[in-house]
Amino acid sequence: MFRILRLSCCFFLLAAAALLPFALSAQTVDTIDPALKNRIDRIAAQVLEQTGVPSASVAIVQHGKLVYTHAYGKARLRPPVAATPDMRYSIGSISKQFTAAAILLLQQQGKLSLDDAVGKYVPGLTRGDDVTIREILSHTSGYQDYWPEDYLMTPMLKPTTAQQILDIWGKKALDFEPGTQWQYSNTNYVIAGAIVEKVSGQKLMDFLGEHVFHPLGMKSVWDSDQDKLTQTDATAYYRHALGPLRVAPKEGRGWMFAAGELAMTAHDLALWDESLLAQSILSPESYKNMFTEVKLKNGKGTDYGLGVQVMESDGHRVIAHSGEVSGFVSDNEVLVDDGAAVAVLTNQDAVGAASIIAHLAAPVVAGYPLKPAEQQALDIYRGLQKGQIDRSLLAPNLSDYFTPEAIADFKNSLAPLGEPLTFRQVREALRGGMTFRAFRIVYPDKSLMLTTYTYPDGKLEQYLIAPAE
Repeated sequence: MFRILRLSCCFFLLAAAALLPFALSAQTVDTIDPALKNRIDRIAAQVLEQTGVPSASVAIVQHGKLVYTHAYGKARLRPPVAATPDMRYSIGSISKQFTAAAILLLQQQGKLSLDDAVGKYVPGLTRGDDVTIREILSHTSGYQDYWPEDYLMTPMLKPTTAQQILDIWGKKALDFEPGTQWQYSNTNYVIAGAIVEKVSGQKLMDFLGEHVFHPLGMKSVWDSDQDKLTQTDATAYYRHALGPLRVAPKEGRGWMFAAGELAMTAHDLALWDESLLAQSILSPESYKNMFTEVKLKNGKGTDYGLGVQVMESDGHRVIAHSGEVSGFVSDNEVLVDDGAAVAVLTNQDAVGAASIIAHLAAPVVAGYPLKPAEQQALDIYRGLQKGQIDRSLLAPNLSDYFTPEAIADFKNSLAPLGEPLTFRQVREALRGGMTFRAFRIVYPDKSLMLTTYTYPDGKLEQYLIAPAE
């Protein structure tokens, strides 16, 4: 678990305060453009319908500010309780970027260096003098993952400690030479959490509370490693194959430490996203370290920084991570060049609904404009859904292809699908004196592939649609 999904606390609050509801009114935000809100609502609702996931809580950041929070579906099935933005969900491995931030804060304070050996702080680890803090934060250390499975194993129902995890997985032979491969490992972040506590002299949650959660006003944060979420939060679910949804078992205490222990509202995760965009918690150098892709010793990229994936989408930088623990899956996409972010929390494990919603919504929120070829192809698509075609756009062969029968077939098969969730070009090449383009048309329950050929004069020689493979 805790894995990246790619289709992979009661922290320092007073004990009495932990028993009281947090300030719920601040969790609902709605200053988003109504048209954009409708698109987000449609994406989320249709993805839940298609996947069968009980609920999703979504928060949207646009132009650097939180503009929308909304929850969809049922947070609890029996008795049925509608999801609301003030409910907390476990965020799983999105927790890792907070642990990485704690390490970076300690480096800013001059108390450690990313290039220090982990053995300097955590004795007894396999080759602890050869593995650096940077390598554990970037998953290039070689320490074996203690929880790669996507279900909760029987031994994990019982409590453990960080030291017990490290006594087993931290003392195994490395899976590879440090810095030579990238391999996701939760063990890395147990080591990182232990380093934070050793160097700071504080519990990890207390350190994060003082330096991150309190300054950002993240009032809902909960340590789900130590305590189960409350009756006012989302209930965790799982299913066997295609069977009924069942309440998911809870991990024993200690298994999620530093690697996936946080729970919060989507609203508060979006406050963290605001800080990533504004670079308000860490120094510029620390954000550079976090957001820069770590390279292997052979120069090969890893698509990973420190606690975050580092990607590009249509030439725009994206800082992202997903998370999964028993009964919950999350996804957080921060489009750093566009001042936008999408945080999605769901309450069923082993299903990628959170990532689907985030990936579909992110370019919409960022306002990526359609390329001219995309806009033309979409306009033709919408016309065909109505049984119309502008023949002035077509070369003679394609005009002949669009017989009344063909136009009727396009209309009858495409009109019921409605407006696509996304319509994007995915390939372009030259062939036969023309430009070939492929477009992916995404609906919640299916994807279509459109292929076109275009002459230099702009006339279309082909416009064919088929199910995407």
